Amino acid sequence: MSTGTASARVWVVLGLGLVTLGASAILIRLAGVDGGADFRALVVWRLAFTVLLLTPVGLRYESRAELARLPGRDRMLLVAAGVLLGLHFLGWFASLAHTSVASATVLVTMSPIFIAVLGALVLRERTDAKTAVAIVVGVGGAVLIGLGDATGGVFPRAALGNALALTAALCIAGYLLVGRAVRQRVGFGAYFFPVNVVVLAVALGVALASGVDLALDGPTIGLCLAMALGPGLLGHGAFAYVVKFIPASTVGLLTLTEPIVSALLALVLFREVPVPMALGGMLVVLGSIAVVLWPSRAA
Repeated sequence: MSTGTASARVWVVLGLGLVTLGASAILIRLAGVDGGADFRALVVWRLAFTVLLLTPVGLRYESRAELARLPGRDRMLLVAAGVLLGLHFLGWFASLAHTSVASATVLVTMSPIFIAVLGALVLRERTDAKTAVAIVVGVGGAVLIGLGDATGGVFPRAALGNALALTAALCIAGYLLVGRAVRQRVGFGAYFFPVNVVVLAVALGVALASGVDLALDGPTIGLCLAMALGPGLLGHGAFAYVVKFIPASTVGLLTLTEPIVSALLALVLFREVPVPMALGGMLVVLGSIAVVLWPSRAA
């Protein structure tokens, strides 16, 4: 389905998801990932709350019946989607322990490049010339944000954090592509609940294998609950819903709004002031998104 045939409700859901995802890095930083809190413990608590909140949806008769009817191939794809999303979360949370909010969010939104390439190879989704140019220009704007932020030199292990964020981008690209393939045949409840159960199992397995202490204080656990409600349910839940109706390449392009929301919040909360190069990159990103969305709004 093209961007022009998606309903207004689909775009509203996607817009809400993009805004809440922009707050993800802020909540992770507030939880102390760059201080005393281990990123693996934060991921486990966030996902535990996400699964708990999704349980009423996942245990509905319709969801259970649909899941029981799934062929083995689709069940394997559900597991693959969960593993990819779990690795995304681990890389994303870890990146914010070593680099700035702006750099991490910029690099994690490099997924459009991976989606465009993998989508053409795996799903044989054809990206039109206008969207392809918009992706390149938008990612170029995101690079400007990252380069501008990097001039501060505040984070001594920024290279490690940036590599982790880039890995998280690759994983989320794979997740969106696998999710789009499965969601053509599976309803939201039968898809999103088991995927998050797999994600929790991956995160918990990594944490236990690493010997991480999962105990957190009350305020930090509260922030993990906020992550589950906001970026978890409203953010990734929105993606799981709309990827049935909107090409993965377009969804990936629109995630380029995340660095803008995160950078503005980081400015207010952490006094991370974007340099002129970063501000210019934000304008480029917004322009690339407008090029893709303008025809669908005029239709």
